[in-house]
Amino acid sequence: MRNRAETIRRLTSGDVPDILIVGGGINGVGVFRDLAAQGIPSVLVEAGDFASGTSAAPSRLIHGGLRYLETGEAKLVKESLIERNLLLQNAHHVVHPQPIWVPITHYLAGAMGAVARFLHLTTRPGPKGAIPVKIGLVLYDLFGKFHQTMPNHRMLSGRAARAEMPVLSEDVVAVGEYYDAFITHPERLVMELIADAEADCPEAFAIPYLAAGDARNGAIELVDRIEQKSYEIRPRTVINAAGAWVDRVQEGLGFSQKLMGGTRGTHLVMLKPELTRKLGGKMLYFETADHRACLALPMDDRHVYVGTTDIRVEDPDERYYTEEEIDYIFDVLKPVLPGETFDRSEIVFAMGGVRPLPKQQTVVTGQISRDHRIDQLPPSDDRPFETVVLVGGKWTTYRAFAEQVTDVILGYRDADRQRSTGELVIGGARDFPSDKAARDLWIAELAKETGLDPERCRVLAARYGATARRYAKAEAAAPGLIPGFDAYSRAEIAEMCRTERVTRLQDIVLRRTLMAFEGGLSLDKLRAVGEVAADALGWDAARQASELDDVSELLRVKHRVDLE
Repeated sequence: MRNRAETIRRLTSGDVPDILIVGGGINGVGVFRDLAAQGIPSVLVEAGDFASGTSAAPSRLIHGGLRYLETGEAKLVKESLIERNLLLQNAHHVVHPQPIWVPITHYLAGAMGAVARFLHLTTRPGPKGAIPVKIGLVLYDLFGKFHQTMPNHRMLSGRAARAEMPVLSEDVVAVGEYYDAFITHPERLVMELIADAEADCPEAFAIPYLAAGDARNGAIELVDRIEQKSYEIRPRTVINAAGAWVDRVQEGLGFSQKLMGGTRGTHLVMLKPELTRKLGGKMLYFETADHRACLALPMDDRHVYVGTTDIRVEDPDERYYTEEEIDYIFDVLKPVLPGETFDRSEIVFAMGGVRPLPKQQTVVTGQISRDHRIDQLPPSDDRPFETVVLVGGKWTTYRAFAEQVTDVILGYRDADRQRSTGELVIGGARDFPSDKAARDLWIAELAKETGLDPERCRVLAARYGATARRYAKAEAAAPGLIPGFDAYSRAEIAEMCRTERVTRLQDIVLRRTLMAFEGGLSLDKLRAVGEVAADALGWDAARQASELDDVSELLRVKHRVDLE
């Protein structure tokens, strides 16, 4: 992958693709990847770092959306389950099966209400007992048959469930168990899609920290937020994939109609090794007293991921957690896990994101459709380019959404699709075994090839899949972990600075790695990472100090990370 300076030079060379994609989250990058697979180059610009907005704050589930059945979105559920199964195959280095338990406190409650909501006779939420949950799981199994990779559901009695998981409330009369998937590092998958696109189509390129400004006389201003410079581009097609910021980009293009009506969802990473042990690898997906869906997901043997909220917001920049949301999450966990306590001192990372939902006048935020649509706006005298707007969408269905957008572009150009991205393995999953025995052998061979400790090779393989070979070779050539940090090496950080378009220190801490998300980050460790980045990227002392100050403040204020 070229570095950022090289992509800026491409932008100013005059050799620029005539398709502009605005937005470097999963949906914009998905379109970038699909177009490249057809041999059609585009230039993608992102106002921040890639996957630094909503794409960095998901539930971390790759799922069909069981609760969408209740709102009658069966088509979305079917599409989501197909895409879930494809990601389990094509991104098996970061997407893994996840058993999920749905605790149920009534047998018959809510059956008629669930049917009424499915038939769109009402939008009023209500409780869901064992019968509607059972029906929903049967449908879920049926819709997930295509490329099926995981077992069908099963129902357990409350007594049988507590025998396996004693921490469950005595009020639970039954549990529905089913499987979805968990993504360990969503931001990394976004980076790998960019790399795959640029490898397939060298004329395509993506630039972070380059914001789309106003359109004038057929040209669109692009503002470099690092160098404080401006450029112009004259596209034939503009694809607005700015997610929650779609309306802001549309306004710059001269449109006034409001398309988006987002809601904020907050999640917390908590240091709770005892609760992690009690959950036994299973995620709890439970209904709250106000009929929202929340989760408690064991991430590893020490951390539990909990959430979420669903707060309507008008400004997409209001995407960070609030103290009230933390209180809400703690409150809704108590009924399902009554013997557990939750305290702010256990939070190692907090994050919020604004879901890019279509503007709808619903009373209940949970009833806003999670489906997506494509708005097509023809050229005009003052806008001599086609405008394609991505409205809605969710992580799991990014590939299907991108395929639909690409088909629109192919229609504009009277071109045929060359291949489906559903057939393409992604990034580090390429040449990386999905079978555990074969993977163990691959890791052993990597250790023999590089001379690194096998356990260190296992850590790198879990992070990067087959791309771990590149990182392992870099470490073998320049051994040494980050001082006081046994998780990351100096060579590892330097390698991602050189090859993954790192622009700011926060890119490393929050997106190229999971060091902040996993907890254990200190000011000394952050300073050491900054020194490696400064050396790899050529920062002077002033830039290095500025980056350290900025990311320290960001972590403290917006993510509740205690660096002391």
